[in-house]
Amino acid sequence: MKKIVYQPQGVCSQAIMIAVEGDVVQSVEFYGGCQGNTQGIAALVRGMKVDDVIARLEGIRCGSKATSCPDQLARALRKIKE
Repeated sequence: MKKIVYQPQGVCSQAIMIAVEGDVVQSVEFYGGCQGNTQGIAALVRGMKVDDVIARLEGIRCGSKATSCPDQLARALRKIKE
């Protein structure tokens, strides 16, 4: 199982803890950010394949920001794949 703590950029959350086993997301925990939204994202992606999460979340923006917590999660998962 791979575990990382990712430091997101340009969003309210300060860290994202991610655990991936094989190509499946086992858990995601956001520190900071909009608690209800980040808990919802974490619950929805649990059990999904990494590539499916990336495909769904990459490029999502938060208001006028160039990124969002979901987009930052996609970026973190790309790093895990490296």
